[in-house]
Amino acid sequence: MTRDLLSSSTIRRARRRRSVLMVVGLGMLVVALGALSLLLGKASLTPAEVVGALVGQGDRMTGFVIGELRLPRLLTAVVVGGCLGMAGALFQATLRNPLASPDIIGVTASASVVGVLGIVSFGLSGYGLALTVVLGSLLAAAVMYLLAWRDGLSVYRLVLVGIGIAAICAGIVSFVLSRSDIRDAQLGLVWVTGSLNNSSWDALIPVGVSAAVIMALVAVLRRALSVLELGDDTAAGLGVPIERTRLAVIVCAVALTAVAVSISGPVAFVALASGQIARRMLGRGGAGIVLSGFVGAVVLLASDLVAQFAWPSLTFPTGVVTGLVGAPFLIWLLVRGRTRSEG
Repeated sequence: MTRDLLSSSTIRRARRRRSVLMVVGLGMLVVALGALSLLLGKASLTPAEVVGALVGQGDRMTGFVIGELRLPRLLTAVVVGGCLGMAGALFQATLRNPLASPDIIGVTASASVVGVLGIVSFGLSGYGLALTVVLGSLLAAAVMYLLAWRDGLSVYRLVLVGIGIAAICAGIVSFVLSRSDIRDAQLGLVWVTGSLNNSSWDALIPVGVSAAVIMALVAVLRRALSVLELGDDTAAGLGVPIERTRLAVIVCAVALTAVAVSISGPVAFVALASGQIARRMLGRGGAGIVLSGFVGAVVLLASDLVAQFAWPSLTFPTGVVTGLVGAPFLIWLLVRGRTRSEG
């Protein structure tokens, strides 16, 4: 008995040490990609010029390029990628399904409908658009939760309901864009694809503060979530309120997704891929919520660099790149799951 406890404690310490090392490594990669994004662009800058602009000692033009154009975009990518990565890991951990991400179960699709309607029909932007997207996403998530409820939350029903709502939302978005003015449709299409082109301090600051508050709530719930991953019967035996904990985690995951989507649009597959990549980095036995956030930041930063500079004289929406990479990843997950079930 004592030997088993010591072995379990050793495994936990090793896993914790591995997680810290992974986070540090990904943090360094975020810094490296961020430095690259500050250096590259139509106005090529030297490292000395970038450092000078960051500390307020550069010329006015360099200060504008760094302070008003590149730095807000860089930080927006980090915040949005971190939020989506953590949201994906939270959904996958609490629903115990590798496909349970905001992309698949309809959360980002619901946000797409609200955002497109706000842009095309009401001309919303900035704070108004962000608040509308957040409220609309939370309302849609509440509807999905109620539809999936049957003497408790049915995880299987929630995933199926979410997939159905995502399909309905995709049809609504297509209808709205096809019936709108060409200029409004163009704005809506860029937003619904997912883009960091409109990054600014005015949009970033409230989103960053909101994300920090939600992440603090996630930290409070993390211990209960780790117990919930052991199964409902085990969690109930250990005194964890299953439904309240699951509801709180889902609300946090939806809120993280909503604040991210409100500033960048629904960037595809970052949430799905980040949680899976983090789990594989940690090995068995850990959801890797914090690690997933760092993975999401790295994925979105790298995708944004590709979107900006892979094709000369042409900038893609970042969601195009994440979609091209994420769709094969989803197919691989499905094929891998089928192979395991057959085996």
